[in-house]
Amino acid sequence: MTGRSDGDGAVVSGRPGGVGVRGRALRSEAAVPDVPARPARRRGRGDWYAYLFIGPSLFGVVAFLLLPVAVVLGLSFFHWELLSAPEFAGLDNYRALAGDGEVWHSLWVTVLYVLLCIPLQTVLALTLALLLNQRVKGVRIFRSLFVVPWMATPIVLGLVWNWIFDPRDGALNSALALVGITGPDWLSDPAWALPAVALVNVWQHTGYTMLFFLAGLQGIPQELYDAASTDGASPAQRFWRITLPLLNPTMFFVMVTNLIGAFQVFDTVFVMTDGGPSGSTEVLNFRIFQTAFKQFDFGYASTLSMLLFAVILVVTLAQVRFFGKRTTYDLS
Repeated sequence: MTGRSDGDGAVVSGRPGGVGVRGRALRSEAAVPDVPARPARRRGRGDWYAYLFIGPSLFGVVAFLLLPVAVVLGLSFFHWELLSAPEFAGLDNYRALAGDGEVWHSLWVTVLYVLLCIPLQTVLALTLALLLNQRVKGVRIFRSLFVVPWMATPIVLGLVWNWIFDPRDGALNSALALVGITGPDWLSDPAWALPAVALVNVWQHTGYTMLFFLAGLQGIPQELYDAASTDGASPAQRFWRITLPLLNPTMFFVMVTNLIGAFQVFDTVFVMTDGGPSGSTEVLNFRIFQTAFKQFDFGYASTLSMLLFAVILVVTLAQVRFFGKRTTYDLS
């Protein structure tokens, strides 16, 4: 057999149809077909398909979130009483805001309302989730019952709770009278009106918040609890060392959404107290409503809306910063 070297040490057979070392290497390489690159035109078509699918959601974000914020921001630099043409005011509305004691009082009432609602609502929801995470008969029925208040409209709930809080014929004071306690005039007493409104919102949203905690609990691997029990960890230690840290993603979502909703409370206040008594329940959103639709000062109402937007943004960014380094999403 004759052969020749191809220059890099491989021997190629000189006989017709002969196969040497180099030939075997070439044949093995040819056995694996190359994957052709996707043409640029096809990639562009796939991108358009993606934009087509996200288009409706993107339109909703732009039309109902970004565009309204931009319009309100623009209106905050104008004087506009709806029936007359807008007049450019520069920073006059913001200067008026800085010295408006009633607005800052409304902001303070809003903060108090949030402080009354969110901690109690979060603790109750987490407690219910822990109880309803047990494998007992009929637990699904109880899970559904606790969500029913969230499904009712706030206007209807406000009317029902107005009757419950009635000082003479209300169910709450009648129940207190059975144990010898004289209940206060809940919605007419400045000291009790805001806690009463907060109680209604806690009652309405606790069950809904409980669902998220329940989902978070069911996503924690049982093996972690088994290993901790084997090591002698008590139930309290398992809760603080396993359950609560691994619920941080759920806690982050719940806190952000609930705080945003609490800062924007309006309907319950409007139905139950109309901002009274003596402004004790006049939250900032209610002040915005009065300024826009009773005083017809849409420019100044837009300025108050930007104040509320700024407060919510700052609180949300603070939560993102707080939970950012304390949250893990990978349990593998």
